[in-house]
Amino acid sequence: MQKLVEGIHQFQSDIFSSKQKLFERLAEGQHPLALFITCSDSRINPNLLTQTEPGELFIMRNAGNIVPPYGTVNGGEAATIEFAVSALGVKDIVICGHSHCGAMSGVLAPEKLDDLPAVRNWLSYADATRRIMQENYGHISEPAARLTATVEENVLVQLEHLRTHPSVAAALARKDLNIHGWVYKFETGQVFAYRPDSGQYLPLEGALAKSGRTELPAI
Repeated sequence: MQKLVEGIHQFQSDIFSSKQKLFERLAEGQHPLALFITCSDSRINPNLLTQTEPGELFIMRNAGNIVPPYGTVNGGEAATIEFAVSALGVKDIVICGHSHCGAMSGVLAPEKLDDLPAVRNWLSYADATRRIMQENYGHISEPAARLTATVEENVLVQLEHLRTHPSVAAALARKDLNIHGWVYKFETGQVFAYRPDSGQYLPLEGALAKSGRTELPAI
């Protein structure tokens, strides 16, 4: 706790004073650029990763960057998505998985979750990911490669769940919203973006170069 308290003091004395005008504007309301859905893992800092200021990202975090299909659970995820799209009018939603994900390790080895019933129940929303890995990835036995594939497939599964949310479906239909699948490799700093035209994840800078655009094509 001491480190946290010292950080608050440093923020108030050094950071806040240098950006006081920004924080004063934020008191008038928020207009985020995107909804960023990622894992609760402490090794991921969305604002640091994207070099965004306060007010530019609307962030939703949970174990495994899960998006339960609409209507399956009366929880904060559906409310956060609906508010971001319908009230704040975000134009992009990113689901960002990450390397070495403990939640995805649990998807691969659910027997290890016997003493974590709440985690096991939550990861039932990644059952499709588990089934995909069991039936389509038998050729990958090396643990690290198998975990990487699980992280990547889970992002795609959760993107499909995202489409079931009425606010998202409506905004996509009128072309007011784009959705994106990313995977962050925190040991190298690389971010990989899913390209639907190739069915592959490409390094973000490579995906941009291939598209010939300054913005990624949506999924």
